[in-house]
Amino acid sequence: DVQLQASGGGLVQAGGSLRLSCAASGFSFDDYVIAWFRQAPGKEREAVACINNADDSTYYADSVKGRFTISSDNAKNTVSLQMNTLKPEDTAVYYCAAGWGHGNTYPFIFRDKIYNYWGQGTQVTVSS
Repeated sequence: DVQLQASGGGLVQAGGSLRLSCAASGFSFDDYVIAWFRQAPGKEREAVACINNADDSTYYADSVKGRFTISSDNAKNTVSLQMNTLKPEDTAVYYCAAGWGHGNTYPFIFRDKIYNYWGQGTQVTVSS
């Protein structure tokens, strides 16, 4: 069975850091793109960052560039999202998702419809 297990959320003050992890199993990790999406109350879900294990490319939303870093540990089938200089507007439930990586590039790689598998969310709350 495919599993995506997200962890690492919590409460942090503005300017602080958190590291999210997504542990994957049940599919060919090296062929998939793993993305982090987030959804704040009353807002649509949005892509934050993704890493395509098929071609080692990474993409970031403009709102997090320079603050967030996505990385993949292919030996452990885990993707991490290091979030620095957090802002109150980063408050959301964060989800990791997996989709077929070959042939998928920006901007399509940020569209949630290409993602077949979704993990449960992890809450990130940034206080001002």
